[in-house]
Amino acid sequence: MSPEQFKAWRKAMGFKSQSAVAEALGVSKGTIELYETGRRRDNGLPVTIPDSIILACAAVQLAVQRGKLSVDNPKALREWAYDLIEHVGSPG
Repeated sequence: MSPEQFKAWRKAMGFKSQSAVAEALGVSKGTIELYETGRRRDNGLPVTIPDSIILACAAVQLAVQRGKLSVDNPKALREWAYDLIEHVGSPG
């Protein structure tokens, strides 16, 4: 996922702020800023969005599309995504 794709995803999902998506994904607002610019502020080196964040984006999108949760409650989205990961990761 490129920085442009990440920012487009955030806006398409309806998150009103970087802070809201940060809470939903369990990262800081500064991390979201890095993902959206694609470069570190201090040295200009590229920032790669980790696969775990891409998968978390997919889980959040699934929850919203299925009507289970709303982007207006980012904490509940994060908890739902963690529960999903725990369920998928458990045997049987």
